[in-house]
Amino acid sequence: MPELNPQQKAAVQYINGPLLVLAGAGSGKTSVITRKIVWLIRDYGIAPRNIVAVTFTNKAAREMKARVGDLLNGAHGKELQISTFHTLGLRILRDHLEAIGYRPGFSLYDNEDSQSLLAKLLRGQYSGKNNPADAVRRQISLWKNNLVSPAEAPLTTGGESIQDIAARVYGEYERHLQAYNAMDLDDLILKPVRLFQNHPEVLEEWRRSVRYLLVDEYQDTNLCQYELVKLLAGSRGALTVVGDDDQSIYAWRGAHPENLKHLQQDYPSLKVIKLEQNYRSSGRILKAANALIANNPHIFEKALWSERDYGESLRVLKARGDEHEAERVVSELLQHKFKHNTDFRDYAILFRENHQSRVLERVLRERRIPYFLSGGSSFFDKTEIKDVMAYLRLLCNPGDDNAFLRVINTPRREIGADTIEQLSAHAGELGTSLLQASLDAGIERRLTVRQVAILRVFTHWLTDMIGKAAEEDPAKLVCDILADLHYEEWLKDTCNDLKIAQRRMENVLELVAWIQRLARQDEEDKSLSGLVARLTLAGILDRGNEENPGDLVALMTLHAVKGLEFPHVFIVGMEEGLLPHHQSQSDTGVEEERRLAYVGITRARQTLTFSFVERRKRGGEVIGCEPSRFLKELPPDDLHWEEPDREPDPQAMLGRAEVYLSNLRNTLGNG
Repeated sequence: MPELNPQQKAAVQYINGPLLVLAGAGSGKTSVITRKIVWLIRDYGIAPRNIVAVTFTNKAAREMKARVGDLLNGAHGKELQISTFHTLGLRILRDHLEAIGYRPGFSLYDNEDSQSLLAKLLRGQYSGKNNPADAVRRQISLWKNNLVSPAEAPLTTGGESIQDIAARVYGEYERHLQAYNAMDLDDLILKPVRLFQNHPEVLEEWRRSVRYLLVDEYQDTNLCQYELVKLLAGSRGALTVVGDDDQSIYAWRGAHPENLKHLQQDYPSLKVIKLEQNYRSSGRILKAANALIANNPHIFEKALWSERDYGESLRVLKARGDEHEAERVVSELLQHKFKHNTDFRDYAILFRENHQSRVLERVLRERRIPYFLSGGSSFFDKTEIKDVMAYLRLLCNPGDDNAFLRVINTPRREIGADTIEQLSAHAGELGTSLLQASLDAGIERRLTVRQVAILRVFTHWLTDMIGKAAEEDPAKLVCDILADLHYEEWLKDTCNDLKIAQRRMENVLELVAWIQRLARQDEEDKSLSGLVARLTLAGILDRGNEENPGDLVALMTLHAVKGLEFPHVFIVGMEEGLLPHHQSQSDTGVEEERRLAYVGITRARQTLTFSFVERRKRGGEVIGCEPSRFLKELPPDDLHWEEPDREPDPQAMLGRAEVYLSNLRNTLGNG
């Protein structure tokens, strides 16, 4: 295990007050957090259950937990309170639902569920294609992140901006969530904050429980998360936060890098320790990163340095157009791989916008280069997983109409659109859920005898399962549901290919195994509702955070690559209008785009290559492009610019061919 450097050691052992660890890219911040947790347990005598560490992704939380577990030789594993902000919020709410007007077994809505509810609320005013539900959902999410209540949402009389539409529907959206016993993702932070503000006795109980609090990626916190941290830490300030204002790239979803400044104001005794030694990148890459980010204003000054070699020049490839750019980047990648006998997983191609991946994917496929596109569909996006999760949600919360509508005809039960329409109208008149309306005697006046009979077979089976859910082992309950539904046979009947049906059933069985693992891990809450809430949260938070499943080139956006590193990095589309983005032309917008470029640069360990084009297709037309201003902010002596029409060097081409053949012989020989 590597020794800590003096700054890391000081950060681990400082406990005399609130601490900010300003951790530059690649400076070993995860080591500091994990070692500090171990030090607090072993040397300072705090019980693991009284230490809370929070971060932003399940992947980061799992990695931290595993590292601490290894350092403690496997002791205290189940007691460690290391999680995401949202999982912490879920834990806080679990024992205090009644205080916020909720019942056990509430449903957690993902973005699709929230958008569906908002679309329903806006349907009378907007047609399907023009329904602004997704934009309204994003606006309400920003308000929740900024602690803005429906009563405080700004509204101009008669306005038709997204903000005005959102302000008008925000209160109704909240009332419907409460009526459905449902919360959206933002509520998992907002409702604990409101709980603590309105119930000081609950806050005091939690403060006694949390003797030390650690927060990772602090620059990415929004105002709501900041308030939660401040409430939990209280005046004692038994708090360590780790962050880097140069890597704050999520303002578009509510992050406030200014929270670092607020920390100084709220805790005048705040100690700041800077981690500036980088263990990842060559000296030349760090010099470029420092030069670029020096153009931004700073709350705290710092400069990364490394004991590693100075490294190769940073290459800048000029291409004629986007297709030429993709062909050139892929060719350079392939030549480098064969020359240095590297793996495909050693390479990442990064871009600003998702659409830039299309032409890269096509060229990679043509060259038969395996690749992994980050941000694709997750396990929880699969149809069969959504089906099973909807059944489980409904068993926990019979008022979950979204889940009811998903499963009412899965598998097919001959419950047609007319039945559902009449059922929805009846539920609206009664002010009840769809399940309750289906059990009401009045529904018989709206439906034919046959329609009622088919509907009642389903709803009576469902109510029987709801009764079983309170007593039966969750994994066994899922197996009972699948057996009653003849789900595997239904998959075989509806899939064109038997292998696809088998693969989908394997996914369902993987979900059952996941439920079993969760039930074993959680000592406090093994209930079906607790397991479903954590599974749903995992499904939401893990989207876009999938790991590279093999020896594949990584294709990902600059936002998605944060927290990762690669030996060799290509950043494509270094042009004005793309990076910095044309929608981010204000001073603060350009500063965030510069931080985004900085994040991309600091992912590279050994080599870094940029590319830009002379002309690019955008919105159906071809437009002229200018190199990004960020390229001009890099040290010119460290850049090697390469024109698109350079004359090929026959000797170099011959050398590359020899390397290619040699590697091919080795590969075939090893096979």
